[in-house]
Amino acid sequence: MKRVLLVAPLYGLAFAIASIAGLMIYYSVIYPDPLTLRPKKNTPYVRVLAADGTVISERGGGDDYVPLDLLPRYVSDAVVATEDQRFYDHHGVDPIGMARAVVINLRKGRTVQGGSTLTQQLAKNLYLSHDRTFSRKLEEFTLALWLESRLSKQDIMELYLNRVYLGAGAYGVDAAARRYFRKSARDLTLAESAMLAGLLKAPSRYSPLSNPGFARARARLVLSQMEEIGFITEEQERQALEEVADAFKRSQHAAPLGADYAVDYVMERLAPAFVMGLATEASGLVVETTLDPVLQANAANVVEEHLAVRGQELQASEAAVVVLDRDGAVRALVGGRSYSDTQFNRAVNAMRQPGSAFKPFVYLAALEAGYTPDTIVNDIPITIGSWSPRNENGEYLGQMPLRTALAKSINSVSARLTAEVGPARVIRLAKRLGIASPLARDATISLGTSEVSLLELTNAYNPFANGGHATEPYVIRRVSSLKGKVLFSHQPQPRQPVIAPAHTRYMDDMLTTALNEGTGRRAALPNGSAAGKTGTSQGFRDAWFIGYSDRLIAGVWIGNDDGSTMNRVVGGSLPAEIWRHIMMGPTAPIRAPHAQQPVAQATPLPALPQASTLPDSDDYPSERIAEDFIARALDTDGVTTPDTASIGDGAR
Repeated sequence: MKRVLLVAPLYGLAFAIASIAGLMIYYSVIYPDPLTLRPKKNTPYVRVLAADGTVISERGGGDDYVPLDLLPRYVSDAVVATEDQRFYDHHGVDPIGMARAVVINLRKGRTVQGGSTLTQQLAKNLYLSHDRTFSRKLEEFTLALWLESRLSKQDIMELYLNRVYLGAGAYGVDAAARRYFRKSARDLTLAESAMLAGLLKAPSRYSPLSNPGFARARARLVLSQMEEIGFITEEQERQALEEVADAFKRSQHAAPLGADYAVDYVMERLAPAFVMGLATEASGLVVETTLDPVLQANAANVVEEHLAVRGQELQASEAAVVVLDRDGAVRALVGGRSYSDTQFNRAVNAMRQPGSAFKPFVYLAALEAGYTPDTIVNDIPITIGSWSPRNENGEYLGQMPLRTALAKSINSVSARLTAEVGPARVIRLAKRLGIASPLARDATISLGTSEVSLLELTNAYNPFANGGHATEPYVIRRVSSLKGKVLFSHQPQPRQPVIAPAHTRYMDDMLTTALNEGTGRRAALPNGSAAGKTGTSQGFRDAWFIGYSDRLIAGVWIGNDDGSTMNRVVGGSLPAEIWRHIMMGPTAPIRAPHAQQPVAQATPLPALPQASTLPDSDDYPSERIAEDFIARALDTDGVTTPDTASIGDGAR
């Protein structure tokens, strides 16, 4: 037995060594030589301007890849000082650094220091996703060992400096130097190098444009660390500290906080004009956009602040925001919480179930079929074929006006309306307003089971806000060559009415009630002049709020990339709060309420037979109904005015 106990560790060690050796061979087979990942040529130059003419971003052009021996030595020294002080001593993985990080994090009670080496970070940037799983971390360790076996420290540092993300859409130190200081990385000063190294910890938080105070403090810390380990002298540190303020004041060319996703969207939409520019041998392009830099920065800040405070508690890791003008111009676009973690644009490319945020299209179809906001509808159990949609708490409130049903987001009423007017009519209407994604051709469409993008859903609300006219989202106003030759100019399209004026007023009336008195009350603006609708998909996987003011239409989505369940996040909670803070920003106007229009009485369509049973399954999403009854919304003789309706605390 003792012999087994003595030999077992040796066998375990031998197995570990053999496994690592096998992985080294495996990586050499499946992965290309890291040095072949150096770019072969520069990318074309594009300057992106905000609506006010300020520079949002500059991409391509210049010496994007700079060999290490052409960079000032203090560029790499600053990175080593702040990110991996044992870089030249370890072999890819630093057990001492990891142990030190664990001790510091335990003392602080939270994660304040990471244990990843520069080599590990390079392995992640070159070959791995940003998933935070144990298997991904283990592969990062072994790939770091493989990189160290294949490359010299100088090669690793060169690849790292030319590929690392430094904010404002800049990958690599040369792109970042041009974004922030309008110069090549070859000409960076010590103070400027410290600023760039400081960005590595959190590119958005320490951006000198959006958070100059944080950026200065971070640069001072980097300079202090460089002096402590002997990279610079006290006199060099003193001179650099004096330069920090001036260097940061000159940093006026970074993207506003959170504009990286928006710039990616601009580049995607640029393709035709870009090809035309290349055909005319333009040396570069100037792209004038519709983006409002202040509104853009505010939207990204609001998303980050809310998720930082409540995201972990609510098990919500991601968010997206779209803000449009009434003609479809994109004023702000936030595609996620952190562009440095993932460049997937959730505002444009994520397809998710909108839940009850789809219901306005159902209600508009009912209006076109003869309903009005005061038409009486029944909240009672219903079965359509084999499908029996239910209200989440199993309660049914009986008769109520159509306006109240939308405000309280009653599932049975939405399903009943869809069955009455027909799913095909709802689909045609949604397409007419701007929904381009495939939609379910059955009654389940009533509860928003078909996936859509945030951009298309937000744009489809625009006719409710702009008097009933369809819009097409656009972000590029004009594209010119560097010499001023106009290659593309956005031409306003003729206004195309898609909703009758009376129905537009009815929808505005109902959506105003939904926001101010219904499930969207947390989105209410100080003077109560806004309208919108909440949405929550099955299992709390997606939470939405889409609404509008006088000029702006904004949509907010909250969820997780893997579709996992959040901690009961509904559209009327965090998304509504984020929407409200964005719309109350410095450039968000407050909407003057529409003049109240007389509401005519109409005969409701026939009701479907009441279902005898109610299933227990959660096959379809449902909106929670408040505990309080709608007694003040109805009287014994019929319907009261909307001003006397009492809507409960349902938060969806």
